[in-house]
Amino acid sequence: MSTQQTHREDLVAAPSRFPLREVVLFAILMAAILGVFTTMGAAYSTRMLVEAACYAILALGLTIQWGYAGQFNAGVMGFVALGGYCAMAFSMPVNGEFWASPLAGELGMVALMALGGLLVVVGASRLHHLGVPKRLRTALAVVLALLFYMLVSARLGVVTEQIESQYDYIGGLGLPPWLGWIVGGVVAGVVGYFIGKVCLGLRSDYLAIATLGIAEIIKAVLKNADWLTRGTATVSPLPWPVPGPAEVGFTLARALYFSVTAVMIVAIFYLLTRAYHAPWGRMIRAIRDNEISAAAMGKDINHRRLEIFVLGCILMGVGGAALGSFNGLFDPQGYLPLNHTFLVLVMVILGGPGNNLGTIFGAFAVYIIWVMSEPLALAVLDLAVTLGEGSFGWEATTNLDSRALQARVFVIGLLISLVLRFAPKGLLPEKVKHHG
Repeated sequence: MSTQQTHREDLVAAPSRFPLREVVLFAILMAAILGVFTTMGAAYSTRMLVEAACYAILALGLTIQWGYAGQFNAGVMGFVALGGYCAMAFSMPVNGEFWASPLAGELGMVALMALGGLLVVVGASRLHHLGVPKRLRTALAVVLALLFYMLVSARLGVVTEQIESQYDYIGGLGLPPWLGWIVGGVVAGVVGYFIGKVCLGLRSDYLAIATLGIAEIIKAVLKNADWLTRGTATVSPLPWPVPGPAEVGFTLARALYFSVTAVMIVAIFYLLTRAYHAPWGRMIRAIRDNEISAAAMGKDINHRRLEIFVLGCILMGVGGAALGSFNGLFDPQGYLPLNHTFLVLVMVILGGPGNNLGTIFGAFAVYIIWVMSEPLALAVLDLAVTLGEGSFGWEATTNLDSRALQARVFVIGLLISLVLRFAPKGLLPEKVKHHG
């Protein structure tokens, strides 16, 4: 019997470890959820679980980018906003008055002009295949891009101003919300593809800066395109893919919504776990751990890095669409780096980058802490005021609610500091198998 065969038999016969840490952590999580149900009620608790489930999808998208491939994406907010916009655009009713007006045709002509300009610029960028010097090709492509941008933006400004003054905004498509979720993932993936083509060649710190800036650009575009999103006027109420509170009540409606997101999490978890243990997953981790060695073995580094970045963006778009539909409101100003990027990052750090189960645990645990920090802080402040007034004659302040709200930031900051100090790889670290 060869040494390799004996080693393979040893690996097969090795007993698996009982997941004691996982069982204990999830038992504590379940106890915390039951505590919230007991103290805050079923309606509040089901709302918290739905939002935590949507954040879990976002965190799974980030953990495959950061945990699988080592890509630090600081622009999660932008892809969440794109998903939320698609959920709104597909589910809201059709604005029949606009589509019956001549402005719909004019807007279509502007879109065709933009598409034609894009094709011309792309064609100009390929002129080096015909023998045109690269410097001349680049200069020609830039000039054409600027020319078409000025032409399209000037015409678009005239058309959109008329749309806003006469019809408010173009409206939605009146389609099922779940279709908007799928398209939200596709749109986020397409945008992620173009971002990745430009930014994935940067070092991790520069990649973080670039994605953060791009997220702000996406938010600014959605905020200022009143003809498309109503801007700061917001769009509501967004339809749900399940019966709403008006039909079956708040608690049951939210429970049905949670069941949909739970099924999505299970499906995503299953697919990502299979991919992680497949040759594709081992290749991605090899690129993450030693890019030079992976390239020496013939792996297409750039293609695989772009592939994992797009996959993560798709999940962020889907999670953002589900979260936007549940909130029932599309407000571009409501997308904040603290809530939709940093909080997701904390979830992945707490659970463990690269560990799908740990990421789900981190998403639910961090969101429960985030939500419950305010009422717990308010209770502590009320107790301190009561004791102070009775024992020391203190005068109660009038802004306890706002002070309690700020406790969220303090608690999350304290949590991330403790995790980085005592569990830098997360509470459920990535399990790396060493063979040899």
